Amino acid sequence: MSALAAPAVAPAIAARDVVVRFGGLVALDGVTLSVALGEILGLIGPNGAGKTTLLSVMSGTQRPTSGAVFVGERDITRVPAYRITRLGVARTFQVVKPFANLSVRENVAVGALYGRHGMDRSARAAFAAADDVLERVGLAPEAKRLASELTLAGRNRLEIAKALATDPQVLLLDEVMAGLTPHEIDQTMGLLRSVNRAGVTLIVVEHVMRAIMGISQRVAVLHQGRIIAQGSPQAIVADPLVIGAYLGARYAKGAPHA
Repeated sequence: MSALAAPAVAPAIAARDVVVRFGGLVALDGVTLSVALGEILGLIGPNGAGKTTLLSVMSGTQRPTSGAVFVGERDITRVPAYRITRLGVARTFQVVKPFANLSVRENVAVGALYGRHGMDRSARAAFAAADDVLERVGLAPEAKRLASELTLAGRNRLEIAKALATDPQVLLLDEVMAGLTPHEIDQTMGLLRSVNRAGVTLIVVEHVMRAIMGISQRVAVLHQGRIIAQGSPQAIVADPLVIGAYLGARYAKGAPHA
């Protein structure tokens, strides 16, 4: 166990006093963030704020310099990423990299084999699980196509499908709506709501503010590696600190456009 004690009421996932340094660069500076079971948390901030780094720490692909991460009451700070996946934490990646020479169905079956129930699955069972996930995300008609043949929206949906195939209890989503049309964004929001209704806790990193404000129950704001605000979507969009972080200090003071 870490020297940092677990929270008294165990959340789905929590970061406590997390610091990440890359040489002289401080990417995360004492981040503490707790996400309740079944919650949809939106995580926003300017480019370079540390959002992807925080998801990497929570999923085990980046070790923190100091601090701790908990899943429920378990300290996972030093647990390898593959074991964290088997504990029920999955993530998508901002740069989508499917297995281009495998079919859509085969890509998702890989997730099913390495996820929370992967040790108990045969290849046949993994493909059956993949078929179920593809149906859920609307990719069943594309199952036999090569992943490289999908559109951007299709590849983003495949990234979600691969993560869902691991049977997560917590799903970390890194800009899965980037580059999508308004209609595709609406479809993705509907998909994420259905995933959440099925009992999966979501952390959604996104620059599409319409999506973040429409889907999140709570929003946290990262700026220069620190959490500067947390609250309801309505409170966050009116917060002077948040406005200042995105648009500059004079906008936070209500200055008119030049």
